[in-house]
Amino acid sequence: MEVGIDSFASHLLGAGTEQAISSTEAMRQLLERIERADQVGLDVFGIGEHHRAEYLDSAPAVILAAAAARTKRIRLTSAVTVLSAADPVRVFQQFATLDLVSQGRAEMVVGRGSSVEAFPLFGFDLDDYDALFTEKLGLLLEVREKERVRWSGRFRPALTGQGVYPRPHQNPLPIWLGVGGTPESFARAGTLGLPLMVAIIGGDTHRFRPLVDLYREAGRRAGHAPERLQVGLHSLGYVAPTTEEAIEAFYPGYARTFSARSRERGGRPVTREQFDAQTGPLGALLLGSPEDVARKIIRHGQALGGISRVTFQMDVATLPHAQILRATELLGERVAPLLH
Repeated sequence: MEVGIDSFASHLLGAGTEQAISSTEAMRQLLERIERADQVGLDVFGIGEHHRAEYLDSAPAVILAAAAARTKRIRLTSAVTVLSAADPVRVFQQFATLDLVSQGRAEMVVGRGSSVEAFPLFGFDLDDYDALFTEKLGLLLEVREKERVRWSGRFRPALTGQGVYPRPHQNPLPIWLGVGGTPESFARAGTLGLPLMVAIIGGDTHRFRPLVDLYREAGRRAGHAPERLQVGLHSLGYVAPTTEEAIEAFYPGYARTFSARSRERGGRPVTREQFDAQTGPLGALLLGSPEDVARKIIRHGQALGGISRVTFQMDVATLPHAQILRATELLGERVAPLLH
């Protein structure tokens, strides 16, 4: 099982505060975190894509290219690329270039995105949410397969045999499909034979088993080999020397972040009771000592019928940089060996 970290490049620092550091310093810290993840043997680091004031990840390929120059073996991926609001040709070119810079360590996780700011920013209609993604995913896969493409669609000018360059080091460039909770998304990934990255940020992880089964069955019916149908798990998490320490450190920032998001949507603040329910054996949060977290990941993997990758999202708790570095070390030096 591969173990990694995903980041949304938040520029908030310090649990219990909303004090922002400079964007320049936040980016320096992020690159140091990726470098440390590489040094301690983690398998993958992902950068999300958002177009909001509190995040610095609107151009993930640029961040990953900077990280490629400072790392040696860790795989570098988006988490996720909001393909619905992007040009698939440009996205492919950016990640093909990253693949050359990193000497074959680039990947993409593409999805429709849970934040909608990119749609009006780039002139797209939210009413076309699914149609945009379906068409653009098809074009992205065409460009990955063929150097010269003949293609026409609704949302982009046609291609009439133009070449798309550069070509990546890897053939094919790995593309995962990032999904939330819609059956159609799981079935689409299976039909296309794409590896699946499931984002589970709340609730009980085992409730996703029917959707993962749907993915595998759709893949089987489409004729894809079982080993091609990989499943990854993206969860909020944090590792500390003890489980109590991890839970108490994570809660203040978690509550602040998700209460703010809830207020934006007309909801109520997060309660401690809700949080504690997520830290239990079935809950989605991966919080605890290295041993407890490894055991929970194994349980989640069994509940989902097997997983090949797990990635931690620690940004939401706005923990100090030194604590994130320490958690990264614990992931690489103690959690990953247990899972491997």
